[in-house]
Amino acid sequence: MIDQLIEYDKELFLFLNNLGVESWDGFWMFYTTKFYWIPLYAILLYLMFKNHDRKTFLITVLVVALMVSFTDQVTNLFKYGFERFRPCHDETVNSLMRLVKPSCGGRYGFFSGHASNSMAVAVFTGLMLKHKYKYLIFLMLFWAAAMAYSRVYIGVHFPLDIFCGMIFGALSGFGFYKLNKYLAKRFTS
Repeated sequence: MIDQLIEYDKELFLFLNNLGVESWDGFWMFYTTKFYWIPLYAILLYLMFKNHDRKTFLITVLVVALMVSFTDQVTNLFKYGFERFRPCHDETVNSLMRLVKPSCGGRYGFFSGHASNSMAVAVFTGLMLKHKYKYLIFLMLFWAAAMAYSRVYIGVHFPLDIFCGMIFGALSGFGFYKLNKYLAKRFTS
């Protein structure tokens, strides 16, 4: 059963990855680079600052730092626990795929840190700001899903890597949102 699922995952990866065309490679490389999203993170922090009192905002900044650290570290535990090769290190697909990046990254890819972190940020900020910006969560979820897809496009993750990363990230984002609400209520009342 699991072997069949992995085979389907590889087939889906090759299909999606080979849809890519050189004229879009630059866009997806830009999109997948975390550094370029610093202005978005700054805007989200500003919106949280603008819509919450100072004490709640400081608690939120601390919770976001914990959330990103937690999500990132658990992702690494999974990568080194499961030791599933990234596509470029998988001999059954690496000669059939497009690797857009100059290098593949680490050997292991299950599950995607980009997918988990971006989804955690999307869910957390979408829930934190839902009272002021009703549709923000949908925009953030779209942003996170595109971030996850970018990892398949450039050739560094299988679809299951990003799907599991997105699920874990969504659960993390929701859990830390609840933690933030609890801490804000406890320390600002």
